[in-house]
Amino acid sequence: MDLTELATRLGDGLRLLGAQVTTAESCTGGGIAEAITRVAGSSSWFEAGFVTYSNAQKSRQLQVPAELFERVGAVSREVVEAMAAGAQRASGARFAVAVSGVAGPGGGTLEKPVGTVWIAWADGNRQFAQRYRFSGDRQAVRAQTVEAALLGLIRLAAGENPLRG
Repeated sequence: MDLTELATRLGDGLRLLGAQVTTAESCTGGGIAEAITRVAGSSSWFEAGFVTYSNAQKSRQLQVPAELFERVGAVSREVVEAMAAGAQRASGARFAVAVSGVAGPGGGTLEKPVGTVWIAWADGNRQFAQRYRFSGDRQAVRAQTVEAALLGLIRLAAGENPLRG
């Protein structure tokens, strides 16, 4: 799907709600925020983007507890949920999306092979998270992650469950 079209749909939904969104990104390196800010007028509904590639920055900027990295690893439900909550606190935005994954070509393990990505979406006090196994090279994994993140935000802003069916 066209990422600019998805971001435009997200913006339309958020404008209707008078709400803002924030992003907390690791493996996408700011790709979600970049897609959002392609849309003219996105400053009225995009609050802030956090690119926290290192675990130290996830802790420093988003208050992700350091013990989570040792216990479950950066690519986990617990970490993306903490990233989303931290981004909401830091930005004041109602909606948030957070991503952490193994984009490749290296870094994969048997438990978390290349293409494993966790995405969390948050709206106020509700959180949802989903593990994905994307295929392709680094660029493909990152593009699929941005698309899934935006689709989930569109669903969440529409009052639906953001998890893929």
